[in-house]
Amino acid sequence: MNDRPSVLVTGGAGYIGSHCCKALFEAGYNPVCYDNLSTGHRDYIKWGPFVAGDIRDAAKVTATLRTHDVVAVMHFAAFSLVGESVADPQKYYLNNLAGTLALLQGMREAGCFRFILSSTGAVYGNAGRELINETDRCEPINPYGTSKWMIERVLSDYRDAYGFGAFCLRYFNASGADVSGVIGEQRDPETHLIPRAMMALQGHVPDFSIFGDDYDTPDGTAVRDYIHVTDLAAAHVLALKLLMQGHRGGSFNLGTGHGFSVRQILAAIAQETGREVPQVMKPRRAGDPAMLVANPGAARDVLSFEAAHSDLPTIIRTAWAWHRRAHPLKTAASS
Repeated sequence: MNDRPSVLVTGGAGYIGSHCCKALFEAGYNPVCYDNLSTGHRDYIKWGPFVAGDIRDAAKVTATLRTHDVVAVMHFAAFSLVGESVADPQKYYLNNLAGTLALLQGMREAGCFRFILSSTGAVYGNAGRELINETDRCEPINPYGTSKWMIERVLSDYRDAYGFGAFCLRYFNASGADVSGVIGEQRDPETHLIPRAMMALQGHVPDFSIFGDDYDTPDGTAVRDYIHVTDLAAAHVLALKLLMQGHRGGSFNLGTGHGFSVRQILAAIAQETGREVPQVMKPRRAGDPAMLVANPGAARDVLSFEAAHSDLPTIIRTAWAWHRRAHPLKTAASS
């Protein structure tokens, strides 16, 4: 019999979800991975039981919560590609918003009222050049960000009406890989800057592109706040501990307060690997803001969160170490 408190982790076979499962296990919890494996990886499920299921199946959610005596839910199961959300918004609203509503329905049926949402800095839209605070106006500019903002509004109502304790953790750019090398950032197709650049070096991406060099930023390329996935996982455990103590939750930025441009990231990759990333310049993508950099002060004050692994060299080093293990070199020239 498992005497660890069980936490349901939807999307637990994905990039961030699997890192959170590892962090939960190391903190004394039993992470129950709930995933339909549409984009997750079966070999990332290492730290607790697995339930194959869809968040839109409220009855299965309820049964799973009861079977495992779950005390809280961490919700990572969502589509998250900005460009795709612009091209196919219905896909994002059906899965991200309607799916979360079904998940919450299942939780209410099971009497589970602690919830942590994987949210995003995309809720702020074009927030400008200053550090973004949680009190800044949320005006998302793509359906992905809008779907997450809608869920945050739903959770605010659920706190008031049903007594939920709910944290909405607004990630900026999740990056890096677990230092052990057993899990890392892997998608098909891969769209994120750092892993895509590294795959280009390995010969797996023939058309690595920079999207836009005419932004109002110091070098014309988009600026983002990069936070290590291990730090994100640690923040979720801190939020969970507060919920277990009766905290009602709230919305918090998870970032570092420092932004790096696309060109700066590519320069850091070249320094770590000793190779320049081959690249072409393309126009901006619809829905991409020029700059997103968090003010992390509220998470520090309320969650006692400090980003301990999110300096750029650590992010690049851990990501490159994982990619070298996970992706055999396709061409001898990429060695």
